[in-house]
Amino acid sequence: MVGQALKEYKTSWFKRRLPYIFIFPTLALLLFLAFFPLIWSLGLSFYKYSVMNVYGEPIRFIGLQNYIKALSDTYVWSRWVTTAEFVVAAVSLEFIVGFTLAYLLSENFKGRRVILTLLLIPMMLAPAAVGFFWRFMLDESFGIFNYFTYALFGVRIPWFTSFEYAMLSIIIVDVWQWSPFMMLVILSGMLAVPKHLYEASRIDRASGWMKFRYITLPTIKPILAIALLFRTVDAFKLFDIAFIMTSGGPGTTTEVFSLHLFRTVFLYFLTGEGCALSYIFMVVIIILVNIYLRYFVLRPEEV
Repeated sequence: MVGQALKEYKTSWFKRRLPYIFIFPTLALLLFLAFFPLIWSLGLSFYKYSVMNVYGEPIRFIGLQNYIKALSDTYVWSRWVTTAEFVVAAVSLEFIVGFTLAYLLSENFKGRRVILTLLLIPMMLAPAAVGFFWRFMLDESFGIFNYFTYALFGVRIPWFTSFEYAMLSIIIVDVWQWSPFMMLVILSGMLAVPKHLYEASRIDRASGWMKFRYITLPTIKPILAIALLFRTVDAFKLFDIAFIMTSGGPGTTTEVFSLHLFRTVFLYFLTGEGCALSYIFMVVIIILVNIYLRYFVLRPEEV
């Protein structure tokens, strides 16, 4: 009797822990792939180290020198300024365009689903592919845009070689690709507004502006903040479009921080400095996310 009970206990114990036995190797692998590169690169950021050792110098510990150099270098700060200019301009335009499209599509009309599907196509494309075909369309010699500007106004716009238009071209492409994302998130918030609020406002004979100001906008405010948060963080990490369309040029006009980081590590092979720049970049993103969460997403009692 005791032996049978012990056997049943062992069997039930094994069955209860069987899922954990199967999931542990996968979980351990995922944790290793996630945290090992972070820990390894954090260690490298305190060393003078080049993966190619092109300078023939031995690997040596230099403490915070990589971070001090990155924070005191005026060239690095100018890359931050370039990135900030792009982020503010692109995200602002994406918000305006996305909000406008979402507001128009919030009304039910014939063909809305078809239009919505067509508008979502740009965000489904790979950024590298988007950069390539926009590079051809904006080409000064045979691009379709310059064909029309020359036919109508007799001018060809140097989109990629002009200090005035290089950043503008990247902003246009980013707005074209990611405004649908803003539209989709905002539209989902608008469609989730309780219908009884609009019915009550209709009984009170509220105007369309009052409905928008006192019902729609307060209800979707957290959704707007989340949409802005996602796009701001993603815009800070811009690389594909800038690298393919302008490669940071002309000069350093469109060299955003991600592109500078890429060149530091893979062109100049300054691995230690690149790791330090990566962690500075990560800290900036974390601070930005916390500011968004504190002032735009979380309620005061949740902070």
